[in-house]
Amino acid sequence: MSARNIGIPVAAVKKRCEDPNCPFHGSLKVRGKIIEAVVVSDKMKGTVVVRRDYVHHVPKLMRYERRHSHISAHSPPCLEVRAGDKVRLMECRPISKTVSFVIVEKEGG
Repeated sequence: MSARNIGIPVAAVKKRCEDPNCPFHGSLKVRGKIIEAVVVSDKMKGTVVVRRDYVHHVPKLMRYERRHSHISAHSPPCLEVRAGDKVRLMECRPISKTVSFVIVEKEGG
């Protein structure tokens, strides 16, 4: 059985998993925002912390400043994500108190 179509073009998943919160092999639906970020911590079971870098405009100084935020995201076991990997996240229903995103693609390390 192949992976389920989640609605956006992503690289094919090679491994199969039994995770109910996997968008490809479980029943989790994805929607909304798509974010590209880098994994900074993979020490939790099934969850990773990613760092999202962005540029913020300061109107008073008419300049831009770099900022970042940390986002907790669910990591399906079929993607095998490690710290340092560049990943793509998508919004989903809240899985826990802090997790409302799921990793849908591993872009490299």
